[in-house]
Amino acid sequence: MLNIEKKVRPSSERPRLAVDAMGSDAGPAEVVAGVAKALANGLCADVSFFGDGDMVGQIVNGHAQLASATVVHADSVVQMTDKPMHVLRRGRDTSMWAAVTAVSQGAADAVLSGGNTGALMAVARRQIGMIKGVERPAITALWPSPKGRVVVLDVGANVDASDRQLVSFAIMGEAFFRALTGKLKPSVGLLNVGAEELKGHDTVRSAAALLRRADAEMAFQGFVEGNDISEGVVDVVVTDGFTGNVALKSAEGAARLVGGWMKEALTGSLISKLSAALMGRELKSLRQKIDPSSVNGGVFLGINGIVVKSHGGANASGVASAASMAAALTGRGFRRDVADNVGRVFATLDAASTGQDANTDQQSSGIKAVV
Repeated sequence: MLNIEKKVRPSSERPRLAVDAMGSDAGPAEVVAGVAKALANGLCADVSFFGDGDMVGQIVNGHAQLASATVVHADSVVQMTDKPMHVLRRGRDTSMWAAVTAVSQGAADAVLSGGNTGALMAVARRQIGMIKGVERPAITALWPSPKGRVVVLDVGANVDASDRQLVSFAIMGEAFFRALTGKLKPSVGLLNVGAEELKGHDTVRSAAALLRRADAEMAFQGFVEGNDISEGVVDVVVTDGFTGNVALKSAEGAARLVGGWMKEALTGSLISKLSAALMGRELKSLRQKIDPSSVNGGVFLGINGIVVKSHGGANASGVASAASMAAALTGRGFRRDVADNVGRVFATLDAASTGQDANTDQQSSGIKAVV
């Protein structure tokens, strides 16, 4: 597991978590059960659920861990098929909108939703806004490796990204990893088709050049390949949302395939069942390591607030993981870290660009004078 640094908060500063109870494919019962499980596992947070008051209230009342939780009624739900613009125009009575509003108005420190990703991103950008200097948000994923977990971004917020946007993703990913683990200088790599400097398309090569030129403080390791992610070659892997999402879904599918094969092998005969019984503890540990729900929770980096997207089909264990992630990020100050570093890096790049433009103008003027 990624070693999330523990920070003790005074009881008066317990994280306040706003949960969209209605958006998940698994339904509100699984969402509520997941938050209850997180609390039972040691999460200390004040929780507010947003959704159908009667339905969610009855489910909440069935969990002793949620005795102090509140339920806020919302008339409707953002559907997975809803377009983001439709939600922005007509979705103000939805549970998602209400949960995000709690963060934008300061009534909650973080929002958790398993609903429509595009709609959640649009609502968060509209209501909470972006961190100063960040052009586009990015969604994170935690990737298993022998060394712990690797942060990968973007895994779905943007189909493509410019070189400068990849630079901002690198800055956000570095700050995010530092906030989670306490590691002062996480290593960062750009995902590419090869580690050689001449490999890849112009955008990724340009992004690498910009990072080397403008951010000497970052532990930038250059290019990494797809297999390097699971090997933990770097702490943070940066890519565009199209590539990152394909890689993430491929990895999740492979994990489920291997898990299915393991189950078949361990239940195929009496001897294998006996062997599995003898190896119960070890197999449970292995199952947790390859279970995608154990690292559920994609953070929307770049938004000026903590917004965590749970997988729509996540079970209670997955929701518990996402809820713990959301609460762990409150009070870490990584958004200020992002704003400071984005401002510093792009100021350096813009100053260099202005200098180059001035030199070009001088050269052009000289040529005209000679002519």
